[in-house]
Amino acid sequence: MTSTFNLKKGGCGNGAVIYWMSRDQRINDNRALAYAQLIALEKKKPLEIIFCLAENFLGATLRQFAFMLRGLDELSQKAKTLNINFHLLKGDIPEAISNYANLIDADSLIVDFDPLRIKRKWKKDTAQRLDCPMIEVDAHNLVPCRIASDKEEFAAYTIRPKIKKLMSEFIGKTPQIIKHPFGEPQHSVVLDYDLSIYNNEVTISAKYEPGETAAINALRKFISNRANNYADKRNEPSLNFQSGLSPYIHFGQISAERIYTEINNSDINTESKDAFIEELTIRKELADNFCFYNANYDNFSGFKKWAQESLNFHREDVRNYIYNLEQFEFANTHDEYWNAAQTEMIKTGKMHGYMRMYWAKKILEWTEHPEQAMDIAIYLNDKYSIDGRDPNGYAGIAWSIGGIHDRAWFDRPVYGKIRYMNDNGLKKKCDIERYVENISEL
Repeated sequence: MTSTFNLKKGGCGNGAVIYWMSRDQRINDNRALAYAQLIALEKKKPLEIIFCLAENFLGATLRQFAFMLRGLDELSQKAKTLNINFHLLKGDIPEAISNYANLIDADSLIVDFDPLRIKRKWKKDTAQRLDCPMIEVDAHNLVPCRIASDKEEFAAYTIRPKIKKLMSEFIGKTPQIIKHPFGEPQHSVVLDYDLSIYNNEVTISAKYEPGETAAINALRKFISNRANNYADKRNEPSLNFQSGLSPYIHFGQISAERIYTEINNSDINTESKDAFIEELTIRKELADNFCFYNANYDNFSGFKKWAQESLNFHREDVRNYIYNLEQFEFANTHDEYWNAAQTEMIKTGKMHGYMRMYWAKKILEWTEHPEQAMDIAIYLNDKYSIDGRDPNGYAGIAWSIGGIHDRAWFDRPVYGKIRYMNDNGLKKKCDIERYVENISEL
């Protein structure tokens, strides 16, 4: 569950134990914070949480920062009641984190696991600057990514048995945070950032009230109102039977362990329960595996050899339509279904999962080459989705455009052997006209 990055310069300092919160922005059900408190309790030292704000992070916009910061505001107040100091830092991430830890002579620095390249580089650069040990804890996956597999998995069926075999070792083993008995009581914990600058974007994410409390409420509302129909209606974009939990999972405002436990203990039907747990455990953790073990998770070089060869063979095929980034971004294509999907993402910060597959595949079909398709799909997703810049997003786009975690299909123009989708398929499988109508009324 843990990975030690460095034990240098004489080991632990005399100051507080610090949890560098990044991917898992919650107090409850947080393995990383629990591990940090365990160390602090054993050594009778203060416990602190630090969060460093990376402005303009991978194309994130005001809507994502607004959602995140409002969640952190709630978290900082909860930390106060637990006598855990909370600091919001800004600036160059490795420099800001290491300078603060060294300044207070930190005992140790506990960090979140994250498979993305930029996060891994931040941790590596921070470790090189630290005067204390840095220890990584995977608080995001049910089974820690490094333990679930030591290689990039081919598909869901190859990682599924590995995760299922190990789940019992980790579920239900996370201790809850107690009021910390060491360190001076905090009289005031103020989130040192002006949230008012984000007011214009708060309405974009109004459907998703941020924070740990809201995340739990959203889960329980889903279980009560929609989960029983999840298996047979989740892929109907004109209806609302998806969980709506992805923004909370992305920002770590709720743990996969908490979701799994409450879904598994609920009285929803077995078919829906199994379908949801498959998405939560196997598909989500397969995405982390993909991004952790494939350095090119966001570009053409990350595709399997068969997919690269097939797409290269069809590179010069005539496209019936070619659109540029601006036309895609403002939903100005000939296809009303694609336009509706893009509009949904722009207006709500979320796109229905079934439409996301069609959306990405049509970007492949309507661009000059697959590299451009990947760039455009990632740009739009990361800019407009509240849960952008996430392994699930990168894996989903790579599946749609590059056949990742899929098999070769019948060869056809432009797509090669990549799985094909068209508007006739939408008409057969769902009430696509009603979906378009719903989006037009947003």
